[in-house]
Amino acid sequence: MARIPPESRHGVTVVSMAYDEDLAHRVRELVAGERGVAEKRMFGGLAFLIGGNMSVCVSGHGGLMVRVPRDDTEKLLAREHVEPMIMAGRETRGWLLVSVEGVKTKRQLQSWVGRGVDYARSLPPK
Repeated sequence: MARIPPESRHGVTVVSMAYDEDLAHRVRELVAGERGVAEKRMFGGLAFLIGGNMSVCVSGHGGLMVRVPRDDTEKLLAREHVEPMIMAGRETRGWLLVSVEGVKTKRQLQSWVGRGVDYARSLPPK
């Protein structure tokens, strides 16, 4: 779910979640055994860093942002439920947005989180 700033309407405060808490919990379970894992709020979502490098981020707009080797971007875009990551109006190679439908099952989520973690691990620690 996208975050909606708290508003007061007729004396009632309305607050929405910044990101899908269930998806964040599922990712958290998958990375729990990783060394050097940290969570950080970024881009309106919740990022999971490995050794200081972002691996995946539960998006505030739904789905999962996944960091991959730049050279794999085009090949992975051919998969179902995968879109290019657009930032500041430009496609960002090395980043993919996997829709909610693409991470519904444990197997789907493991595949994408594993891919992001593997790439983050390949980078020098920050």
